[in-house]
Amino acid sequence: MNTATLPFTEVAGQKLTGEQSAYLEGLFAGLRNRGLSFADVEPNPAAQPAKATADLIFEERVKRELHPLDAYPVLLEHAAANKAPDKEALFRFKWNGLFFLTPNKEAFMARLRIPGGQLQTFQLREIAKVAQELTSGYVQITTRANFQIRLIEMKDAPEVLRRIQSVGLHTRGAGADNIRNLTANPTAGIDPHELIDTLPLCHQLGQIILNDRAFYDLPRKFNIAFDGGGLIGTVEDTNDIGLRAVKVENESGDIKPGVYFRVALGGATGHKAFARDLGVLVKPEEVLKVTVALVRVYIANGNRGDRKKARLKHLLETWSLEKYLEETEKLLGYKLLRAAVDSKPGTQHSKPELPHTHVGVFPQKQPGLNYIGVAVPVGQITPKQMLRLSEIAELYGSSEVRLTVWQNLIIPNIPDAFIETVKKALVKMGLHWQQSNLRSGIIACTGQLLLQVRRREHQGSRAGTRRLSRQALQARPADQHPPHRLSKFLRSTLHGRHRTAWREGQSRRRITRRLPRLRRRRIRRASGGRPTGFPGRLLQRSHADFGTNAEGLSPPSQ
Repeated sequence: MNTATLPFTEVAGQKLTGEQSAYLEGLFAGLRNRGLSFADVEPNPAAQPAKATADLIFEERVKRELHPLDAYPVLLEHAAANKAPDKEALFRFKWNGLFFLTPNKEAFMARLRIPGGQLQTFQLREIAKVAQELTSGYVQITTRANFQIRLIEMKDAPEVLRRIQSVGLHTRGAGADNIRNLTANPTAGIDPHELIDTLPLCHQLGQIILNDRAFYDLPRKFNIAFDGGGLIGTVEDTNDIGLRAVKVENESGDIKPGVYFRVALGGATGHKAFARDLGVLVKPEEVLKVTVALVRVYIANGNRGDRKKARLKHLLETWSLEKYLEETEKLLGYKLLRAAVDSKPGTQHSKPELPHTHVGVFPQKQPGLNYIGVAVPVGQITPKQMLRLSEIAELYGSSEVRLTVWQNLIIPNIPDAFIETVKKALVKMGLHWQQSNLRSGIIACTGQLLLQVRRREHQGSRAGTRRLSRQALQARPADQHPPHRLSKFLRSTLHGRHRTAWREGQSRRRITRRLPRLRRRRIRRASGGRPTGFPGRLLQRSHADFGTNAEGLSPPSQ
């Protein structure tokens, strides 16, 4: 009897008898004929030699030696001992959204993942309570429409993560070599000017990423944004993948009338790199599959040997867009609809050109309902304000709050009858609903609490921004201020470091030069008469220059 076809020849140390062998051979032969097998009785494959890590750069070596998603027990050990992480642990902890603020602070900053910036009030309450009870009260809205909470002691880090996860949010992949928070129009589903509601797509892609380990080992960080054509944009052209909805009115070849997504690749905020049109139109029902394929091509081909050349924009410096599209279509197994790059004919979508549509009161597509954009100076908000916002959204809205990439927030679904009440409540709590070319147009870098280079508390500019805004616009109401001047050039990321991340890709010198001379003089007079080099040097002035107690807006003392 030939037992070579069997995956084993003995049971519990006893050799198989001829009758047993014949029975098992027949059983396995029948299973093989049906295309089935028992994986647990297949012979063990030969052990694969461990991949050599000596030639890898530090970050890639750390990921190979212990995948950061498997490093949670290490985090628990550090928390139990209340000790600072070493260099390797510091890098791995970023996979759980934890950033150690050394050398300026011996504490963590936690960055959340909130797909599309959409929050329920119970989630907002819990984040506020976590900030109150386990941190020093620093909460910031980031330029990717999510929250950061700061100054978390090492012993409290696991509890912070647990409580965030308990309300259906998480921090996984919020830093390092991962796909960062997915952004979409904050008024998706309620904007009367949008072409398509992008929030469902954003949430579905978030679940795909959350459940696929391959998306937690990228060559470098990666940003994705959906823009459905609403009034409040997502700045999709500053993302690695920007998906912008367009409407095709006329049939052209294989392209039927309807709503499609145009795909742009290679944007990077702070690098003066804007995403380039890939020259395809993607149907909404295929956009997730195409996006996943685009990311997988980057994972397989991105530079893992030089961190400074690892972003998608760098890959596209050596690859053509045509080659990237070709590799993507190999994964998809079919060709995408071609459309001339940046073509206008056949696509149409008009909407009003309004300044700062993320702040103010606007009607929704739902009759009788409105959304209010709330200005949050440089993105910093207190837990007390968050709790009060929860109450307002529950009493007068639909128990929902949405964050924007402009570091402010939206309260949707407010009936006409409650608009004036909500306005008064917002002003009373120290926030504002009224559009201002200065207050609404300035956002701030939400990097480390204290900048490593200048050691200055750039978030202290919050009080200064409001003070300057109030003084500079006092002589003329905000709604009468010419929007085409300040609003165009002040939509920038103000920064205390020499390297900036301008939203519009402009340098300080260029912005200052292009501001009208008369307006510069007016701003100088309003800020005390001394030229500030606005806006660049404004934020390089320390918090003390603006007055630490201005309107009670200074960060909590440490």
